[in-house]
Amino acid sequence: MGLFGALGSALLDVLSIVVGLYFKVVAVDIILYWLLHYQIMSVHNKYAEKFMEILKMLTEPVYKLIRKKVPPLSGHDISPYVLLLFLLFIGIFISNFSNALKY
Repeated sequence: MGLFGALGSALLDVLSIVVGLYFKVVAVDIILYWLLHYQIMSVHNKYAEKFMEILKMLTEPVYKLIRKKVPPLSGHDISPYVLLLFLLFIGIFISNFSNALKY
């Protein structure tokens, strides 16, 4: 496999972990949005508010970029779902590319 293959594979594995973690952050953001929207859960505690603030800091910059390209659909913001699909495709691509480097 050689040095480039080993180094490239390791870097792709780290990138895959980062993409997977960010996928989970976006998924939690979507789930919490729906729980708050349908009033299944309320955020009236300082820890929950801080958690929501951290999620916003992690996701909102990327959502803004997507909103510039993808308009709302029937008045609903679909940027989180677009990002989720994009991360899924990127994760699959990285995984396949990493496997190709190993062989």
